[in-house]
Formats: sequence, C-alpha cells, structure tokens
Amino acid sequence: MSFMSDEVFFDTNIIAHAFDRSDERKRQPCQRLVRLGFQGDLSSCISNQVLGELFLVLTKKVTRPLSKNVAGTIVRGFIDSPRWRKLNYSHLTVRRALDDAGTMNASFWDVLIAETMRDSGVTRLYTENETDFRKIPWVEVLNPLRSPIRDVMPRTD
Repeated sequence: MSFMSDEVFFDTNIIAHAFDRSDERKRQPCQRLVRLGFQGDLSSCISNQVLGELFLVLTKKVTRPLSKNVAGTIVRGFIDSPRWRKLNYSHLTVRRALDDAGTMNASFWDVLIAETMRDSGVTRLYTENETDFRKIPWVEVLNPLRSPIRDVMPRTD
C-alpha cells in the first residue's frame, strides 16, 4: 500500500489546539488543518500514541478541560475515520527510540513519534514543538502557528 508523499503526521499539540476554545489564535489554523484531514483534502496520519495523549491533554491539560465523554468522542472520531491513517509502533521502534533519544539529546516520546513516522514512510510533521523535533534529521517540521497556513500546506506540484 502506498501513501502520498505529502502525507502529514499530526502531533498531539496541533490536534489539541483544534479543540481547545481558550486560544482562538491557535485554534483556528489547527482546526482548519484537522478539518482538511477529515474531509480527505489533506493526507493525514496520527499514531496510537497521539490518540492516547490527545485524550489526556483534552481532559487534563488544556485551559478548559473537556469531559471524558466529549474527549472520548473526539478521539473515537479519529479512530473511526478512514481518512486518518493510524500508525503503530513495534518493540523494535521503541528500541531505536531509546537509542536515538540519548544520542540526539531529545525527548523519548518525541523520538518515538519520529521513529514511528519513519517506519511508515512519513517525514512531514505538524507540531508546535519545533525545538525538540528539529533535532531529528529525518523530520520536516511544519508549525502552522508560526508560519502562514499556505506555507505549511502540502505542495501541489
């Protein structure tokens, strides 16, 4: 099975901003990208790790936490959507992340996302966490909160 070269992985923070009503400046561009993913106009993927993190962030870490019921409905929406590719990792992916986190001086959880992306042939990442992910050479970091939205959209050529 092949996937578009412009497929983009969504980090938890971008999806959480799409559903967090406390900061409209962050919410609007993130919500637009998530909507494009659900519509099938943007080749989008997430990992099982991000699905779990998203539930935690939406219920505990955002300024106005959502109920577990509402957050669960949101996470299930991603799980059930055929337009969002869900990536998983193996024990070998975890082993590489353990090794790379030390040599790159990066967060284990961020490196695990990057290794999961690499295993699945994905290089582009929407994230607010530029500092940590820029340490990982095979990841193209796209921050829709710093760049105009047109600059982080997939190429059409």
